[in-house]
Amino acid sequence: MSAEPAPRLPAAPDPLAAAASGDPLPAAFYDRPVLEVARDLVGCVVAHAGASGVIVETEAYHDSEPACHAFVGLTQRTQTLFGPPGRAYVYRSYGIHALLNAVCEPEGVGAAVLIRALEPLHGVELMRARRGADRAEQLCSGPGKLTQALGVELGENDTPLTGAGPVAIHPRPEAWREVDVVAGERIGITKAVELPWRFCVRGSRHVSRPWPAA
Repeated sequence: MSAEPAPRLPAAPDPLAAAASGDPLPAAFYDRPVLEVARDLVGCVVAHAGASGVIVETEAYHDSEPACHAFVGLTQRTQTLFGPPGRAYVYRSYGIHALLNAVCEPEGVGAAVLIRALEPLHGVELMRARRGADRAEQLCSGPGKLTQALGVELGENDTPLTGAGPVAIHPRPEAWREVDVVAGERIGITKAVELPWRFCVRGSRHVSRPWPAA
């Protein structure tokens, strides 16, 4: 069974023109303010182990605010966050789920974008088998769900997202060149909850609950 066609949603101009078509996003794409990267990653494609999906939801985290792991400073756990941009930061949440993040900003700054939800693109049957779920909207509608669907584990931590590592993030495909992105407050946290650092595709039913008010 093939994936449902991606919706064509109007929005801002594509900011990814510097990336070669089909090639993973370069490290320079991530070497920018984390809020810019978080918004620009919406509509891009994450691929790993025979499956891929279009990013429909992200959240930004920065060492200046207490919801970010890097807020405590440089530790064994956070050293990846303070490393070079364009690498994966994968950590275990509640001892259960591996969550995938893209490290951003210059080396020495602790910042990353959490990939919160995907719309399945390729390898949908493989995703169903990994997740034990059938409905496309349930396969990747959350950060723990999407890593399970893609087969991402802790071993992918501190590996490049630029094509040399097991996880790759590619520019927006043609059907997603223009994406209507809505910003709102981050979810699933108890600190700095007022910051509107969550970015979602407006109207997508692949976004994790609760859906943004807009």
